[in-house]
Amino acid sequence: MHACSNNRQRSFAARRRFLKTAVAAAGAFCVPSVVPASVLGAAAPSHRINVGLIGCGHQSQRIVPSFLVHDDVQMLAVCDVNRQGVGYYWPDQVLGRETARQWVNEHYAQKTDSGQFRHCDAYVDFRELLERSDIDAVAIVVPDHWHALIAIAAMRAGKDVYCEKPLALTVHQGRQMVKAVRKYERIFQTGAQFRSSPNVRRACELVRNGRLGEIRRVRTWVAPNSFEGPGPGWKAMPVPDGFDYDFWLGPAPKAPYHVERCFHRWRYILDYSNGQTVNFGAHTNDIAQWALNMDRTTPVEFEDNGSEFLPKGSLFTTASKTAFRARYANGIELLCETRNSSATKFEGTEGRLEITLGGSMKTFPENIKDSVIGPNEIHLAQSNPAREENVRKHIDADHVRNFLDAVKNRQDPIEPVEVGHSTASLCILGNIAQILKRKFTWDPAAERSPDDEEVNRMLSRTMREPWKLSS
Repeated sequence: MHACSNNRQRSFAARRRFLKTAVAAAGAFCVPSVVPASVLGAAAPSHRINVGLIGCGHQSQRIVPSFLVHDDVQMLAVCDVNRQGVGYYWPDQVLGRETARQWVNEHYAQKTDSGQFRHCDAYVDFRELLERSDIDAVAIVVPDHWHALIAIAAMRAGKDVYCEKPLALTVHQGRQMVKAVRKYERIFQTGAQFRSSPNVRRACELVRNGRLGEIRRVRTWVAPNSFEGPGPGWKAMPVPDGFDYDFWLGPAPKAPYHVERCFHRWRYILDYSNGQTVNFGAHTNDIAQWALNMDRTTPVEFEDNGSEFLPKGSLFTTASKTAFRARYANGIELLCETRNSSATKFEGTEGRLEITLGGSMKTFPENIKDSVIGPNEIHLAQSNPAREENVRKHIDADHVRNFLDAVKNRQDPIEPVEVGHSTASLCILGNIAQILKRKFTWDPAAERSPDDEEVNRMLSRTMREPWKLSS
């Protein structure tokens, strides 16, 4: 399952280009590139945040440079159950813990006279990384079914946490993460990076300050599945060398290995994810929650609105077409559906506004988008007050910068755990409605349905031994 020698050489060269370009570009807009004090002495150890990366797959390509760009960070270790191999988003893409370790070492090597640096450690078991007393914070970039277990273990070990969205696999797991953050007094940033987008923030401020009048409806769109996956009758495959598949499954049910079960495509299987409904919905619905001032609550009613699933027996089991409707207690309707481009649209009594994840904004009337937000009006939190450009690599690094600042000042970041939990819960509940193909009511304060026990049973999942969730 590993790439051939030529593929490895091409991938290695691509990795060098990727890291050099990503970090150099980030450095141009943020702060100087990190220089370990042990190498050049540029950042005093007492001011530096030592970070460990847990999860070295597809999303790590954004996360690693978004941390390395900051001069008060040193990435000491990486961790993944896959040593190094293919099977990720791109066919010849070679990722895993050894790839991530090379990125980190190559970055720091560029800061030395010798051009050598080999001090980033690599682990298979995240618990070994968490045992290190010299690591202050961790970035968790693993499949959703691992988020709660690893995050809670990290906080119990005294680490602050940057955790990729969606917050958790289930509502119950998300609530346990909230409890752990407050119990252990940790800093927790949900990786919903578009909270750090200048254009998204402005769109939400326009809604908050009444430029659209009274909001009646919000439409959110999520991208379609990137892959179709094997249909009924698919066959098991041999586990590739260097991949601890049983550890990858972890708390999820035992299942035969297939390359499209793991790595990037796990998000289309219900045992590990809630599909694009929650993957992109954790962004577009998060924007809706922020603009509507619903950050710590959810709608009170959910129902399926024509979602579609692949034939029974297919490897992929999440919705192939997202379509659910929700209603807030104040009567605002939220419709979440599949569309080629992910976006959030607000429909009010005096206008409409649509903001894409790319930052493109359209309003009707058109002059709404040019409206000035006065000094006495509502101004939302900014990760980087000096940032005006809406460029994705800037957004990612600013979101990390906001986390690092929160670690230093011990105050909640822009997307604290409670906010990530509410957004994830909204998406998870929408997914439950799609699975059940019907309507149910929801009590946001009690976090349960007052009259539907089938829904309540779906709020948590049994974990495979020996894994269990404990605070």
